[in-house]
Amino acid sequence: MDYRVGLTQSEVNKRIERGEVNRMKTTTSRSIADIIRANIFTLFNGIILSAMVLVLLTGSWKDAVFGVVIIINTAIGVFTEVKSKITLDKLSILVAAQHTVRRDGQDVQINHDEIVLDDIVMIQSGDQVPADGEVIEDYGVELDESMLTGESRTVKKKPGDTVYSGATVVSGSALMRVTAVGEKSYAAKLTQEAKVYKRTHSDINDGINKILRFMIIIVVPLCALLIWSQMRVMGGWNTAIANGSWREAVVQAVAGIVGLIPEGLVLLTSLNFALAALRLARQNTLVQELDAVETLARVDALNLDKTGTITDGGIALDEIHILEHASYSEKQIREALWHVGNEEHPNATATAILEGLRNNHAENQQVKARVPFSSARKWSSVVLDNGQQWFVGAPEIIMSALSSVADGIREHVNSFANSGARVLVLAAADGAVEGETINANAVIQALVVCSESVRSDAAETLAWFREQGVRARVISGDNPRTVAAIAQKVKLTGDAEPRFIDARDLPQTAEEVAQVLEDVDVVGRVLPEQKKLIVQALHSQGHTVAMTGDGVNDALALKEADLGIAMGNAAPATKAVAQVILVDSLFSHLPSVVARGRQVMANMERVASLFLVKTTYSAIISVGVVLLALNFPYLPRHMTYIGWFTIGTPAFLLALAPNTRRYIPGFLQRVIHAAVPAGLVTGVSVLASTFFVPKIMGWNNVAEHMTQLRTINVCVLFVLGILMLASIAQPLTSWRGWLVAFFAVAGVVGACIPFVAQFFELHLPTGQLIPVTALVVVCAIGLWFVVCYVTDLLWRARGE
Repeated sequence: MDYRVGLTQSEVNKRIERGEVNRMKTTTSRSIADIIRANIFTLFNGIILSAMVLVLLTGSWKDAVFGVVIIINTAIGVFTEVKSKITLDKLSILVAAQHTVRRDGQDVQINHDEIVLDDIVMIQSGDQVPADGEVIEDYGVELDESMLTGESRTVKKKPGDTVYSGATVVSGSALMRVTAVGEKSYAAKLTQEAKVYKRTHSDINDGINKILRFMIIIVVPLCALLIWSQMRVMGGWNTAIANGSWREAVVQAVAGIVGLIPEGLVLLTSLNFALAALRLARQNTLVQELDAVETLARVDALNLDKTGTITDGGIALDEIHILEHASYSEKQIREALWHVGNEEHPNATATAILEGLRNNHAENQQVKARVPFSSARKWSSVVLDNGQQWFVGAPEIIMSALSSVADGIREHVNSFANSGARVLVLAAADGAVEGETINANAVIQALVVCSESVRSDAAETLAWFREQGVRARVISGDNPRTVAAIAQKVKLTGDAEPRFIDARDLPQTAEEVAQVLEDVDVVGRVLPEQKKLIVQALHSQGHTVAMTGDGVNDALALKEADLGIAMGNAAPATKAVAQVILVDSLFSHLPSVVARGRQVMANMERVASLFLVKTTYSAIISVGVVLLALNFPYLPRHMTYIGWFTIGTPAFLLALAPNTRRYIPGFLQRVIHAAVPAGLVTGVSVLASTFFVPKIMGWNNVAEHMTQLRTINVCVLFVLGILMLASIAQPLTSWRGWLVAFFAVAGVVGACIPFVAQFFELHLPTGQLIPVTALVVVCAIGLWFVVCYVTDLLWRARGE
């Protein structure tokens, strides 16, 4: 094939038919099938579904309404995560670029995914290489492959060399022939390794799953024992099967089992996470995994990149500091600097210089020869018509090549660098030196001072993290002294001076790095593998780590962190492994992200006790019913009704309340402390009522009076449920008190509505049942206060 002609349209069509096109699956996040599978096949769903099927087999569909929670819980998780996936996939499409290819002898612009195998592509400064290829013609091309390899030095390419998709052209240009497209390209294979899904750790879900795993151990034998017990109470297996009362035995057994499962807590957790994710989405913050909302609350170590977080990536010309011994006028120096920077494809620093000189330079001379800037050389030069050669570049490179440097220049350079500025030196020599060599006789005329543009909200954002006890560190590939100076500008460490280290001086093991990091605020010259090592080091000290990033080389470190935060303009692979995406790349969103996580975590701890009270007393009642051979004291539908007014709905409202409390480890321990005493009192009260009331009332055949006995027990459960709600909702002097009062009244009013009372089989006490019910309820309340008082004394004695 003649590269001057490129592919013909018929050759392009043949390659398209063979699938040799630069397209790949947009796997910026989990697939929809994976999301649905993860939300359906859970331990919780399995238990509830089994119990629901068991009840449905008896024909008592009203007692199976608890199973609706499976549908709602699964739908919430699937909807929220799919919505995030769709948004993220669209975000990746927006950054697709166009490229110049040669076809039928013409240069045409096509999209990235329209490139085919063997296409002749022109890559120029600023382009990202769209596919793997081989260089055909080289026009001084240099590539930055750090996104792929982590190597910060640029790489020169010559005809015959291989270039990889994902590399960036930093200078020059080249013609390349495409040798691999789509999923066969190097970048695709590299990023695929980073896309292995890792579930986010969740204290809340871990706590719930511990309870569920414990329930699995006891639920099957307990269910069998309950069915056996209820069959005996109803006259034995033969009698129960003959008269059909086995159905009621199964329903009553399931009532005990369902009560053990905190299904409302699972649903509320998913719903609360989903609402937090939706609120964050309105602030251009995309949460890919619902569990990440909780992780936000636990973050106490934040690793930040300098560019894109503290700075906005822009560079500005601050000053041209002309030295006292300069032999050229300011006008000549400005003109020379303009010519040096005015390359065909200027880099960011050259662009800032040109912008700063745009209206303040002369053009009396023309450029005869030029050595373009490259990251490898770190300098550039021009030869003007008058024979003068001017050099601009990194101070350490140019000064080391000169035969002599005037006194005080190094001190000037260090002074500017220590203030966070980027310093270049401008040197001049009469008579040009051929080749890529600095004239040793050149004399430094001026210092060119540039600086990165600091985000206006960076200082305020970092101050918020300090106040909240989150330790922020800047992890950058730049000079550590320069990064530290910028960190001081935004008061990374308050009024103290940031402590910095060169990553080349870091130890090799996570444990040793952890010791070093305790006294370090800024790490410079960091290689990609060291980013992951730093995260591992912080983990070894028990920290919950959040990390920001945007490059492919950040992907593994983001995945290693507890919370990966990617910018909206990040590489697709980076966004794929991140749990949170800052769509508009604004660092200032992070405080609201962390605050939202803390609100969720603190409120969920507050309300989780409500659900575990039910688990506790259900376990006690179920065991007691088996041991004492009692009729089960309530129906599953009773639990559904009481749960709505004393647990589920009020818990949802309390979970949405403002809460800025910092995360404190020990979620499950504190929840158990609040729930177990209340559950113990409730369980003992109901068992006592079921055992003693028939004797007090003289009911010889308890089965004939189960409606009255259940009425008493439902009243006990409801009153103690409201009491627990009042305890959790404190202080009651605010709107919380009105909330408790509303649900107390609503529960009673609901039982008076005929349709509701009939559906849930609710009855109000009448006649002689009124004083008996009142006595049982008063005794239960008294026992409540005694047990809670003693428990609090023991808790304080332990120093909790």
